[in-house]
Amino acid sequence: MRDLVRILFVCHGNICRSTMAEFVMKDLVEQRGLAERFHIESAATSAEELGNPVHPSTRAILQREGIDCSGKVARQMRRSDYDGFDLLIGMDDQNIRNMLRILGGDTQGKVHKLLEFAGREGSIADPWYTGDFDVTYDDVLAGCVGLLGWLGA
Repeated sequence: MRDLVRILFVCHGNICRSTMAEFVMKDLVEQRGLAERFHIESAATSAEELGNPVHPSTRAILQREGIDCSGKVARQMRRSDYDGFDLLIGMDDQNIRNMLRILGGDTQGKVHKLLEFAGREGSIADPWYTGDFDVTYDDVLAGCVGLLGWLGA
């Protein structure tokens, strides 16, 4: 594993799934004593939630798991994020399409879907629509644990 791994998690609004992944991953690397080897953020492909805090149900699940996400507000992904991050990880196919549009492509193979790292096809369901934040949390956790394994951490 290189000295600093820079990861950007991305979803549509940056208030549910990508935020959940950001803080779950931060917690996992902290638990392993590896926090200084990672820079982890999250962003949105849309401008709909910019500046808004973490969704209350996402915040509640993270708090239940002992994970603090205070101070996080939604931000939009920028083309410059491609150079600023080693991995840009979307939650579903629509996120990936929008990410590639914003980034202008993926010439270095940095763009992935989170569940790839859990060895599964498919997407992280958007709890904004499903209302099932627990299922989303379980999938995000599986993806983040798999990502750490893939990185050799």
